Amino acid sequence: MKSRMISGKMKKLELYLHIPFCAKKCAYCDFLSAPAGRKTQEAYIEALKKEILAFPEKEKYRVSTVFFGGGTPSILEAGKISEIMDLLHQEFLFLPDAEVTIECNPGTADFHKLAEYRKAGINRLSLGLQSSKNKELTLLGRIHTWEDFFQTYEAACKAGFVNINVDLMSALPGQSVQSWRETLEAVLALRPQHISAYSLIIEEGTSFYETYHEDDERRSRGEKPQYLPSEEEERKMYCMTEEMLAEAGMERYEISNYAFPGFVCRHNIGYWNGTEYAGFGLGASSLLQLSKRHEKNGEDSADAAVVKDAGWYRIKNPDCMEAYLKGDFSEREYERLTCKDRMEEFMFLGLRMIKGISEKEFEARFGKKIDAVYKNVLERQQALGLLERKEGRIRLTSRGLDVCNAVMAEFLL
Repeated sequence: MKSRMISGKMKKLELYLHIPFCAKKCAYCDFLSAPAGRKTQEAYIEALKKEILAFPEKEKYRVSTVFFGGGTPSILEAGKISEIMDLLHQEFLFLPDAEVTIECNPGTADFHKLAEYRKAGINRLSLGLQSSKNKELTLLGRIHTWEDFFQTYEAACKAGFVNINVDLMSALPGQSVQSWRETLEAVLALRPQHISAYSLIIEEGTSFYETYHEDDERRSRGEKPQYLPSEEEERKMYCMTEEMLAEAGMERYEISNYAFPGFVCRHNIGYWNGTEYAGFGLGASSLLQLSKRHEKNGEDSADAAVVKDAGWYRIKNPDCMEAYLKGDFSEREYERLTCKDRMEEFMFLGLRMIKGISEKEFEARFGKKIDAVYKNVLERQQALGLLERKEGRIRLTSRGLDVCNAVMAEFLL
């Protein structure tokens, strides 16, 4: 591990590692992921390491969180994850309490693999359950059963994980309000520290889209769907989630995320608060404040593009596997964010948080009071009962949370 003194001027940085491999593509998934053989996986890890080594200005940062996402990161051999963690500690200075998460699909990690994760410094696990009903899991195209999940959960606890998230999904085709209640009850009985509960979105380009998009459109027109739950049923599931998790003692701290005290996902909060993050891997994105010019340093440079001016940049890696394995980043996209871009993101990402956004923070970041930019929008949304303004913070009301996408769209300048 590199030995560097912690400077007060060093900034927090979040790291995201994209592992785009899975055992089988789920029917609803539109993520950049696919099955791949061992040879491709090993070549990918080597390319990922090269990208990490080429990251500029490491000395400016302290790593506050790391997130291995996918795909299914746990499909890799545990030793590969340990290699990446060793390299990250070699190249970056970590905060002592850094949160390190890995996404894990039930059935892809046994006790020994999970124990190796803990040994490598991973201290948070995110298990993709989705449903406790095997019939619903089969419909989704998941490779596991409830029994597989339960065994993985028990193994994780035995391996020493005390910060576990469980991903759940409601409004599935054929799902009833009662079956969703039973999924919530089954998961709450295990007392995970965190639950992410999302409603199914029928995404274009998935097999679910081919099967259910007409039904989804029918529901959006207020007509009765044939396969999907009705709007009324989906609404009941949404309200039931908040009620049951609150009764269990979990705090809803973001639109779709709940946690027991002390177990919010710090990595995701960083996204919503605009913390700088570096994304490594196929199609990964970064948000960085670059202070100097980065020139192309040869064909093998992972920083092949040229940043013309200092400023805030959103950077996106190429999503072509062949190019990534060659270390070809000539197609990496650099978008310089304007002040307007950053203000918009501050509002529509920050309002995802139940506590909302700070007016003082807005002024500190952008050099102007929030009313100078959004006075009319704020007054209109307050009059509609969708926003609440109190003690220097602006947040969505309960009614505003129900129509959050429409409210957030109002903050696009």
